[in-house]
Amino acid sequence: MREAAARLTFRDPLIELVHGAGGKATRRLIEGLFLPLLENPTLAALADAATIPLDGLRLALTTDAFVVRPLRFPGGSIGELAVNGTINDLAVSGAHPLGLLAAFIVEAGLPSDVLRAETEALARAAQQAGIVVLGGDTKVVEHGKADGLYIVTTGIGLVDARAELGPERVRPGDRILITGPIGDHGITVLLARGELDLEADLVSDTRPLTPFVAALLDAAGPGLRWMRDPTRGGVATALNELAREAGVAVLLVEEALPVRDAVRGACELLGLDPLYVANEGQLLAVVDPSVAEAALAALRRVPGGELAACIGEVRTEPAGVVTVTTAYGGQRVIDMLVGDPLPRIC
Repeated sequence: MREAAARLTFRDPLIELVHGAGGKATRRLIEGLFLPLLENPTLAALADAATIPLDGLRLALTTDAFVVRPLRFPGGSIGELAVNGTINDLAVSGAHPLGLLAAFIVEAGLPSDVLRAETEALARAAQQAGIVVLGGDTKVVEHGKADGLYIVTTGIGLVDARAELGPERVRPGDRILITGPIGDHGITVLLARGELDLEADLVSDTRPLTPFVAALLDAAGPGLRWMRDPTRGGVATALNELAREAGVAVLLVEEALPVRDAVRGACELLGLDPLYVANEGQLLAVVDPSVAEAALAALRRVPGGELAACIGEVRTEPAGVVTVTTAYGGQRVIDMLVGDPLPRIC
């Protein structure tokens, strides 16, 4: 049996933006402050969604908060993002989403047309995803206290009986799949802020991942080991968490990583690595090697999954470490960053 990863401690005197960025600082905050005070067996799993048995079924519950800046960006907006982000946390836990609750935290002075537009975007995204908004709440705070609008969601879903997922199921030799190009969302939102003299023909990849999950469950069955949507901190952070929790090594192949030229170019100019840039419509999956080809073919048949790729595999050593083989045959370690270089992305 694999040993559990050592729990991090939290001694920081102040909470900073870095603690909400999804990297090492966030992990310290969760494991060193929240978890010891709130711990129970369900929470200790630190999964995207909590799974609760009920009368022979398994319910999945998740909650999320959306503080993206700006509120609207090419390809999406905070209203659409709130729905898709919630659905995706349920989906990668193997659950079929049923509905969500939405709380709106509105800054005084926000034009009512903006609130109406984001509510319409949320409703439209929910309808397109086949779920309903079950309820919610509204709070209005003083001007200058909320960047216009924040949205907090809670989602509920029903776990597919075929889904047996978790880092404990990952084995050396398993293959790592991704549904499409990485970094689109993070770079799109960054450029939409208008703070950089850069232009790129990019849109956010925000979308529900439920069709990809259904395809994987059909094609891979029990060979589907683990899934994650690589949002804050990107692919690098998600795979570092997997390596740490599963006690395995992850080896990626740089040339196999799907990255659009515009994202790669922007990252080179900004000194960023696409592996750390947030995504809102991509799925990472670990599958048994015997079903990898069938699973990859199934992902490519889903609309929007034409560029799905096998990007690496699980190894035994060095345990807890993610490395990437470069185009020149060398290897470099992909560690988890302390924080996210692009805050307020989702």
